[in-house]
Amino acid sequence: MNQALAQSIPGRELIELPGQGVLVRGTLHWSRPETEGRIGIAFLNSLSMPRTATGDSAVYWAECLANAGYPSFRLDLPGLGDSGGVIPAELLDYINAGEYASVVAAKVKELVERYRLSGLVLVGHCAGTVTAMYAAVNCTRECKGLVLMDPYFHLPQAVRPAVRRGLSEWALRSRFGGLLSNLYDRMRTVRLALRGNGLPQNANTKLLLCWKKLVSSGMPIIFFKAPARRATGTKPRPGEFDYLSYVLGVAGPNNQVQVKFVEDTDHSFANRTGRAVVARDTKQWLLQIAPPGEMEEVVLPSPHGSAGTHEELKQLQLNCLHG
Repeated sequence: MNQALAQSIPGRELIELPGQGVLVRGTLHWSRPETEGRIGIAFLNSLSMPRTATGDSAVYWAECLANAGYPSFRLDLPGLGDSGGVIPAELLDYINAGEYASVVAAKVKELVERYRLSGLVLVGHCAGTVTAMYAAVNCTRECKGLVLMDPYFHLPQAVRPAVRRGLSEWALRSRFGGLLSNLYDRMRTVRLALRGNGLPQNANTKLLLCWKKLVSSGMPIIFFKAPARRATGTKPRPGEFDYLSYVLGVAGPNNQVQVKFVEDTDHSFANRTGRAVVARDTKQWLLQIAPPGEMEEVVLPSPHGSAGTHEELKQLQLNCLHG
């Protein structure tokens, strides 16, 4: 390891990946300095978020998985966070077209070679899942699995968060707004029924092709789904196309896809429950697909239960962030 970049925080190290003329910076979390032969975890940016993610949730997950024996890397892609480069003017379109895929695939190979890993698991949230899937197709030998948090398979329009939030709050507060929202849902439900099982016009067919390649190859994937407004469990809002059912349907009977619905959280998975469940279930999934070898076991308490749940979650955060 590059000791010149060592951080004062035990078990963390700043890293630079300069391969192929593209400089990517990030943070390595490790519980043991020996990484040879281990499976690594690489966290990717979600849209323009820095590598810490919402509320430092990526730091939390990286610490937890590193303590479980999986060297974890939080990377800033070119133009984002601490990495050099220029952010594309239409960043969402750039991501949805898979333009970061070649860089990520190259950095995966660079990490595997530098740290003598047996492979890497890519972790993405929202737009980061899109990049992870595209990249995985380009490095199937090195990529050993995918952790996808609220992935999407359509081409969303870039609506400013403040505008989206304002419209949503208006619909919730206003009786007239609520009626319009209900009418909108009914109209979309009728349109969906008339279309049958066909994909919507805004489906990201390029990404869906990547998905089919990955699942048909037996790529292990864990798929986290958070509750959505007006949705029921993993089912979408009335009138919306059920992409989850579709992608599971095309996966075939021998796929290695696990779906986890996380209650009591939101799209960011950054609250206590979301963090704890993602950390716990990802660790359990990793132990199934790629055991790290003999090491001290780190027990992640369940976020659900009776008395003491709040304290367990609080202690889990302290253990992962300071352990």
